[in-house]
Amino acid sequence: MRPRTLLRALLTERGCGHFATFEEEFTRSAQLAAAKLNRPDLATVTASQATWKRWLSGDQIPRSDAGAVLEFMLGVDVETLLRPAAERGVVLPQISPSAARDAARLLNAMFDTSYLDPMGRASGMEGVWHLDGQGFFDGTSVAVQLYEAAEEGGRVVIGAHHHAHVRAFTRATRRALLLGTLGDDGLYALDAAHARRQLAVTAETLPISTPYKIDDLTYGLLWAMLNLDDSLLANDHVLHAEQQTLEPLWAQRRSAVARSAVPELTNVGSAWLGMYFCAEHIIRRLDEVSPAPVFWTPVRTGEEAAVWLFFASWTQFRHALHKRLAEGEAATERVFCIPAGDSRESQPYERILLWLAVAMMERDGQTIWVCAEPEYRGIDGFVLVPGRRVISANWLGSEGIWHVDTTDSLADVSAYAQVVEHARSQSVTKGDTSEERLSSLAVHLDLDRSWLVRRCRELGAYGIAGMLRPRSRLMDVEELERVLRYVGEFED
Repeated sequence: MRPRTLLRALLTERGCGHFATFEEEFTRSAQLAAAKLNRPDLATVTASQATWKRWLSGDQIPRSDAGAVLEFMLGVDVETLLRPAAERGVVLPQISPSAARDAARLLNAMFDTSYLDPMGRASGMEGVWHLDGQGFFDGTSVAVQLYEAAEEGGRVVIGAHHHAHVRAFTRATRRALLLGTLGDDGLYALDAAHARRQLAVTAETLPISTPYKIDDLTYGLLWAMLNLDDSLLANDHVLHAEQQTLEPLWAQRRSAVARSAVPELTNVGSAWLGMYFCAEHIIRRLDEVSPAPVFWTPVRTGEEAAVWLFFASWTQFRHALHKRLAEGEAATERVFCIPAGDSRESQPYERILLWLAVAMMERDGQTIWVCAEPEYRGIDGFVLVPGRRVISANWLGSEGIWHVDTTDSLADVSAYAQVVEHARSQSVTKGDTSEERLSSLAVHLDLDRSWLVRRCRELGAYGIAGMLRPRSRLMDVEELERVLRYVGEFED
């Protein structure tokens, strides 16, 4: 049997395996080639069905004008097109194109930062899930494969007839997700590395935990983690190098570094470095006898707040803060400025990220106050040590990677204290307990608190490792799992 030519392989991958589609594409390419190559004679070049068949079989070499059009159309010279195509072992997914497209349409309609292209251009190639940023995230994409799943005994299961393809899909080292679809009943996400481990243990079934259903909670977590993780991986080397240069700057009371100083940093990479520097700047200016500090943060969106849920450096800062204040008053406070109009312009999944970040701080012993007055949104981040000091520390919302300053002026300390006291007295978060304050915040953010508590309880009970698995050394999900379990203890 004569081997398949590269021409046949490329035309098949482009959907031109039938003459009608080939003829349409060839005619369009001829007209484009005439304009692009400044050869008007190519505009009228055509190919008959008999000629097309001889080309595909390798019995006839495309010559002259027809050859020029084919080369323009496929980007490969005629001589190479007639050579045997390299064959690769392909295991085709057992899902109908219509089912995959329906699932993608459902997902893309639900979330404004999602675009799932479910099928690759070539047979056996996976789809791609594009996850756009809103302004802070850089945007990323992840390889995905959809499978028609089934419900069995309260579980979502990818059947054994899919497992050959699952093994082929999960073998590669790149990050990937499996999406099991139950049609109108939704999609369920599974990390590819987790699926690979499961199939190494049992070949009977591949279950996806029902809490991994994609909704506002799980989509928000996937969207944030994948964006943050990929951006940090892209900057891993430069972040490590920049860390080694920071020691002399921490000794300065005032310091600022522009983004242009490290132009290769992504938005997220810049935020990580700025946040890391600001945290150490703050710790070095507190002592064991300091009164409990009050933090003012300019963070107003879930996209920005997600760094607290995933950055390992944030956990390290919290531990260092507790240690530094261990002999004093460790019960700190934090003030946000989140005008109602600002928060409700964002999608529910992003507001959930903001709410979870606040819940993490409340779980850690911080009392959170939320000022809703728009005129306070322009205040940069600072730490007030009552009666003693104001530490300015900004890593967000400017052209710089960070800007820090310190003042012991009693006039400045008094002015900042008045701002804090006003925000505290007008806070939309009311109550004596964390649960009460988080309940009032859910109202302010227009979130369904009962649903959110139930979903956090479900997800926290299973853990998120089967769905979310960071690859960067600078990321961590343990604190996120703790806050999910913490919220899950609330009454719904």
